[in-house]
Amino acid sequence: MGDGKQFRRGRDASAALGLVPRQFSTGGKQVLLGITKCGDQYIRSMLIHGARAVFFRASEKTDSLSVWVNRIREKRGFNRAVVALANKLLRIAWVIIARNEMYLPATKQNQ
Repeated sequence: MGDGKQFRRGRDASAALGLVPRQFSTGGKQVLLGITKCGDQYIRSMLIHGARAVFFRASEKTDSLSVWVNRIREKRGFNRAVVALANKLLRIAWVIIARNEMYLPATKQNQ
């Protein structure tokens, strides 16, 4: 990712690593498929493994990210939730790198 300046937003960084759905759109109908395989396979797999590690501890915690993870798992299933978390972690990393900001997890007072 370098310094992250080559991406305009976090979604662009996710797309470059292949963590967003592949789109097949025609006639005004949008079809979202699985994640793409573009980008660095090693970094993508490390993000997925890191997301799995967070995932296994999320059921024990009550912070906002863990609550979000558990809700996505119930709605979409394990693997899709893991990829969604990896995507979210990459976007957080992009903000930290590109904007030089500190990560402040959301708390009930911040929301």
